[in-house]
Amino acid sequence: MKRFVEGECRDQSVLFPERLDDWIAEDNPVRADDAFIDELEFMALGFAGAEPADTGAAGLPPWNAA
Repeated sequence: MKRFVEGECRDQSVLFPERLDDWIAEDNPVRADDAFIDELEFMALGFAGAEPADTGAAGLPPWNAA
């Protein structure tokens, strides 16, 4: 019996794909939901906080910034 797993890449940085799109098929119905939500005008629908305040925190840098 071998003590260690051999032949597998041990340099894998993440368990899941970097993008959720890599897991969702192009014909998945959730893509229609996503497209519908992207087109909604949240301010016109009366959602409070749909427009960010001028006093908000600064944006975060990209995760992979070098």
